[in-house]
Amino acid sequence: MTGESNKVNFLAQKRAGVLIPLFSIYSKNTYGCADFNDLKLAVDWVKETGNSILQLLPMNEMGSTCCPYDALSSFALDPLYISLLDLPFPKDKSIKRQILNLKNNSFSSAKFVDYALKDEKLRLLREIFLIDSALESKEWLIFKDTNSYWLNDFVLYKTLKNNNQGAAWYDWSEKFKHRDKQTLDKFREEHSNEINFESWLQWQAYEQFKEVKDHAFRQRILIKGDLPILVSRDSSDVWSRPDYFKLEFAAGAPPDLYCAKGQRWGMPTYNWKQIVDDKYKYLKEKLKLAENFYDILRIDHVVGLFRIWSIPYNDPLENQGLNGFFDPAYEPDWGAHGRKILEVMLNSTKMFLCAEDLGVIPRACIDTLKELGIPGNDVSRWVKDWNVLHDFLEAKDYRQISVSMLSTHDTTNWAAWWENEAGTVDEALFVRKCSDQRGIGFDKVKDNLFNPLLSKHGRLRWKEEINSIDKLVKGLSPTGAFPQEHLRDFIDLWENSFREKNKLWKHLGLSGAMREKCDSQIMQAVLKFSLDTNSVFCINTIFDWLYLAGLLEGDSYQYRINTPGTVTNINWSLKIPLPLEDLLKHKITSEIREMVKASGRV
Repeated sequence: MTGESNKVNFLAQKRAGVLIPLFSIYSKNTYGCADFNDLKLAVDWVKETGNSILQLLPMNEMGSTCCPYDALSSFALDPLYISLLDLPFPKDKSIKRQILNLKNNSFSSAKFVDYALKDEKLRLLREIFLIDSALESKEWLIFKDTNSYWLNDFVLYKTLKNNNQGAAWYDWSEKFKHRDKQTLDKFREEHSNEINFESWLQWQAYEQFKEVKDHAFRQRILIKGDLPILVSRDSSDVWSRPDYFKLEFAAGAPPDLYCAKGQRWGMPTYNWKQIVDDKYKYLKEKLKLAENFYDILRIDHVVGLFRIWSIPYNDPLENQGLNGFFDPAYEPDWGAHGRKILEVMLNSTKMFLCAEDLGVIPRACIDTLKELGIPGNDVSRWVKDWNVLHDFLEAKDYRQISVSMLSTHDTTNWAAWWENEAGTVDEALFVRKCSDQRGIGFDKVKDNLFNPLLSKHGRLRWKEEINSIDKLVKGLSPTGAFPQEHLRDFIDLWENSFREKNKLWKHLGLSGAMREKCDSQIMQAVLKFSLDTNSVFCINTIFDWLYLAGLLEGDSYQYRINTPGTVTNINWSLKIPLPLEDLLKHKITSEIREMVKASGRV
């Protein structure tokens, strides 16, 4: 496959889709978190709404942070999503009773996913495994042989991790940590049943996920998967192939408008020289497995294939991404580096490739994606003329080869952005700019510039009277100690955020005075705008659609999938407020269908 054929297959028809994290949905038969059987219901709902793409977050097995982008493997699926009722086991009364008890547990009624559910499911899955009569079936043997590249190492790693009370591989004893062959062979022999269990889990998840893909095909729904650019430091990948990684560094992102200190993700960066020397087999095997489940694949943080922000691993955590650097270091090398990797991917898969290209993106990355026909992301809140007009672009001016959207899994939902972030600047960033080599007293200028009643959640809203650059400069430097030319970075912030809500209100064609609180009329206008953009795909989150229906009660800020740079028990655990069966019957389903139909997206 070439970049040209990547265009031909999918770019001829504009499509609409919905991003649905699997952990966010549930059915009336769910035990507190969706499973693969529920995913079939999600496919049905997507079809009923007139959309043709169902986008998922990564489905890899998550570690202790329960983050799908910090997984224990680039390959293994999370057994949390295995449907217990779809397993091929004898109708054992004890098992059926335990499944019923699990359904009646408090897991089901919780507003957020309680990942303690996974331990309960694994305990039940182990019992089912022990009575499964098909332990050495032909299908399982084929699965093990076909996936031997990653499966053998993963099941051994997982069994070792379980036997080390969940400790990371780099905290194991030396012989296990450094993969002493004789020690590992002995461990395999002594723990063969546990290793088989881990292999059986992966087989069951694989078969159930493939059934979802078949169901989606029959419904003419495309499934879009997500390929994380990185993998956890504590993962089977890093333990089994440490030469593919630079363990002395932690990946992250440089400081920007929304993260004043940048971000430190913690995962190791790649040693691309070694991966290239092995003819990209590691990358090709990921794509080979993903083809079983997906029609379209999102390449996470694609700019990291061109150059990645690398932070010395021993740098203090409180510095976040401040002290990082780009790898490769030499900017003229970035274009060829990223292009070669993307060309290998295009030539190694039948899936249509998309890319997440948010943040500060070098020209080489933008040009390469366009030349290869790989759509990037156009998030409406950031699709602006940042340099001249400082205003939002019209729908017709969105990139044709792109995916338009209102929100991502790492941002606030659109309503929360409207109410709390539009027309604001990041407080931490502003404080740092005040103190950075200038010594401007933030506490002294804060009251001059910002409205305290409309500033919250770490965001600062400009006062309406700060309506010119002269007034901004005077508010920052009342004594004139800092002339305008020394405050250009503050001016840039102001030009791109002052009265941002008023600009967008006009842009959307809304009538009357601008309203601070988001409502269904505003939400409908912005969703319609998103559907009407020039982008070939328009994919919005299920939470932005449900806000239109008035189903998300209370402060919109609480409905967030993830807050970057934080580890909490509410990240990656947000659930919709009603089961899929009820959502299928809800009037919002037909309303969405009418909006999608009117947009001409098939």
